Amino acid sequence: MPESRIVNEPDPLLCARPERGICRVVCYSPRHDLTLSRLPVAAIVEVVDLWVAEYTALAAHPWIEHVQIFENRGEMMGASNPHPHGQIWATESVPDEPARERAAFEAHHAKTGHCLLCECAMLESRLAERVVCDNEAFLAIVPFWAVWPFETLIISRRHVAEMSEFSPPERERLADILRRVTTRYDNLFRAPFPYSMGFHQGPVRGAGRGQWHFHGHFYPPLLRSATIRKFMVGFELLGSPQRDLLPEEAAARLRDAGETHYADSSP
Repeated sequence: MPESRIVNEPDPLLCARPERGICRVVCYSPRHDLTLSRLPVAAIVEVVDLWVAEYTALAAHPWIEHVQIFENRGEMMGASNPHPHGQIWATESVPDEPARERAAFEAHHAKTGHCLLCECAMLESRLAERVVCDNEAFLAIVPFWAVWPFETLIISRRHVAEMSEFSPPERERLADILRRVTTRYDNLFRAPFPYSMGFHQGPVRGAGRGQWHFHGHFYPPLLRSATIRKFMVGFELLGSPQRDLLPEEAAARLRDAGETHYADSSP
């Protein structure tokens, strides 16, 4: 078989290059049955502290440009190991999604002189229509532009670029909001709720850190029950995503799901 033309005959239209990286796996608990929604807040704080430590250690490598902390929960999201865990990938280039967000942060700041997510957090707090839950340091909303039915966005109230800038009380509040959001997910259909979750932190070095605002994404696939998922097909693939329900409706359903885990409730 002939070797790839992309490698042997570089062309402006076809470009490929190698990528270096470091991967980590973070186990949340020695127990197989304790997910974020079932862990006490104090135990989640230990996970947050470990995320911060690993982020700081990986960012110290001079060639690392981005550190991505994420979790895939459930077989539906491709998790092959049921033990509660997440991953950290550190790469020498900034991936596509964070790069697009950095451009949006910079464009909004250049246009208005303000932070995009600072303004978003203030607006959503005032309207309260898409807020799922909040505390003194964080706000969890179904974003106005949500693609997935029960997608949520976690925004820090204070303008910081990365987890390492959070005070100990803010780390506890992050643990609190994570537990409250994931509990609502499980309660929604009274089943372990699959999702991909990750935090977008500022570029490890270089331009864009000043405009960056720490936030986290939850992308859950379920639509109407524990077994019916949303698929991106047809016009959604070729045109643009279509709303299965309004973000205000999704936020209301998540609020109503409650913060006492269904498995801990009396029948």
